[in-house]
Amino acid sequence: MSMVLLREVPVDSPIHRLWAGTKMIVAFFISVLLMLQPTWPVLGVVVAFLIVIGLAARLPLGTLPRLPWWFWALIALGGLITIPTGASAVLRYVQVTLFGLILLTTSFLIAWTTPMSEIAPALAKLGAPLRVLRIPVDEWAVVVALTLRGLPLLMDEIRVLRAARRLRPKDGSMARGAANPLVDILTAAMAVATRRAGELGEAITARGGTGELTAHPAGPHRTDYLALIVSVVVCGGAAAFGVLL
Repeated sequence: MSMVLLREVPVDSPIHRLWAGTKMIVAFFISVLLMLQPTWPVLGVVVAFLIVIGLAARLPLGTLPRLPWWFWALIALGGLITIPTGASAVLRYVQVTLFGLILLTTSFLIAWTTPMSEIAPALAKLGAPLRVLRIPVDEWAVVVALTLRGLPLLMDEIRVLRAARRLRPKDGSMARGAANPLVDILTAAMAVATRRAGELGEAITARGGTGELTAHPAGPHRTDYLALIVSVVVCGGAAAFGVLL
């Protein structure tokens, strides 16, 4: 399986030039809309809106993840299980599945159009009002940013470990390891993740500490406000459309 996951696609587009916080706010609007009105008309409008965003972002078709067959098999199995409970339950299951896929796609669109270095500063700026309550906003923003940055690296390491394990000789000396492939890969992945975490911590310390990760001058511009207005109009129109139908 090959996919672009949690990494920016290096193309120039109006969506790429938007502030990271704007994209997070739009994603929040979409999630709230779907939680309040997960109806078919609303789902259709949101899907169309995301397609328009993807086209505006000039994302190549290769960006879309090619999910494994067992993912779709599990979704189909869930649908088969709900058939005996009636048609309404099946429709509800499809709605919930589509709801989850929409939220996942929204998150991917943010990752595909936003440098990871802009995530922490945007989260810190959006959460600034919470500092009045003495909530560690900067620390939370750093944790989220480092997690998003570390996941693609960990997945790459797991792919390398799996490929390396396939190349191991199949003789008797490897019999014990060959009997537990998952344990082998997980153990090696934990060791690699620990080493990378140490290297990352040293690099952050050398560059001034975690405070540098959230100290970024970027903020909303005129195009960001226009994007927010368009998003509010689309979400509001979808909500009204769903109520009328």
